[in-house]
Amino acid sequence: MSSSILQLPTPRKFVPLLGPERYKGAHGGRGSGKSHFFAEMMVETALCTPGFRGVCIREVQKTLAQSAKLLLEDKIYKLGLGHKFDVQDKLIRTPKNGLILFQGMQNHTADSIKSLEGFDVAWVEEAQNLSAHSLKLLRPTIRKPGSQLWFSWNPESPEAPVDKLLRQGTLLDRFGKPMSTVIEANWRDNPWFPEELQDERLSDMTNNPDEYDHIWEGAYLTRSEAIIFRNRVTVEPFEAPLGTRFHFGNDHGFANDPATLIRFYIEDDCLFIDHEAFGYHVEIDELAAMFDTVPGSREWPIRSDCSRPETISYLSRQGFSITAAEKWPGSVEDGIAHMKAFKKIVIHPRCENIAKEFRLYSYKVDRVTGDVLPIIVDKWNHGIDAVRYGLDGYIQRRGVASVWERLAGN
Repeated sequence: MSSSILQLPTPRKFVPLLGPERYKGAHGGRGSGKSHFFAEMMVETALCTPGFRGVCIREVQKTLAQSAKLLLEDKIYKLGLGHKFDVQDKLIRTPKNGLILFQGMQNHTADSIKSLEGFDVAWVEEAQNLSAHSLKLLRPTIRKPGSQLWFSWNPESPEAPVDKLLRQGTLLDRFGKPMSTVIEANWRDNPWFPEELQDERLSDMTNNPDEYDHIWEGAYLTRSEAIIFRNRVTVEPFEAPLGTRFHFGNDHGFANDPATLIRFYIEDDCLFIDHEAFGYHVEIDELAAMFDTVPGSREWPIRSDCSRPETISYLSRQGFSITAAEKWPGSVEDGIAHMKAFKKIVIHPRCENIAKEFRLYSYKVDRVTGDVLPIIVDKWNHGIDAVRYGLDGYIQRRGVASVWERLAGN
């Protein structure tokens, strides 16, 4: 899809941001094109708005080299608009007596930013760094009728003011109409994602798994010590040897949780995961087709979550050798201990979903003290639970009493 004035191609993920809402936000990882989208939209809006006034904001901006000015200049010249814009040392003059400024918010007061009252657009880049004080000052300052506030950021914490404003609530006007449109965009949403960044991404997936999801998938930063399978997982290509004994595990989907089927095998005291199926909102009569995407699913035994006997019965009637895995108090902890006892867990690159789970599955962290607690976060675990079910009969039953003991040994 293209924007209306310059006919700029707009990636599908960014199309909702072309609307008239007052607040527009795009969060996500590196290489998604967030800054490029907003820079192009700033140039286009300035081109078609007489007397346009825009400001590009960061929390800290000691020099213009830290601003979006160079990116805007590049867009202006690349689009062949150098004759319409006057690029000066500290600002950009736009067509029909407008301007674009570049400003840091740190140490400003309400009086010191009053000059922005008549501005049409404020774009906050690196908005994860914007303080609550700065956000409190900025929002009522941009008050011109029809004015907009744009935010682009790579999330670091759900406690960041921009996340609380745009991701944890709904902004409504006096008539109850939403005032914001917020999207998540990552590398796969950028049709011009360069090969150089693809090489960097794949390298980080293998060599920097603790930070991969924050850098590339827009996830919040996590404390690496809290990651349950830290330093135990690698992602690399491999082929199962002839005569391999495969294991299959299935976790059921509930509401927005995915249904999963994972194929894996054990060799040389290592766990190899080579095929996965993840499906959201999969109806019971669609499960067989999903299972058939995993090679060998009709030939090998499948162990399944025992909480849905009717689903197990249905799949059995569809020709799958599927039975319920055993559960007991502490079975989750015992399953984790068993998987952590492998020398390593190797995941094939085609299994992106479960690779992400192993990077993010974590213990809770005390927000005040920063202590890692012996409480498992019930998230990023649907493929991992399927592996645990697939190991039914292998996992030693020890119970919850040994949780602290096992944690102390990690």
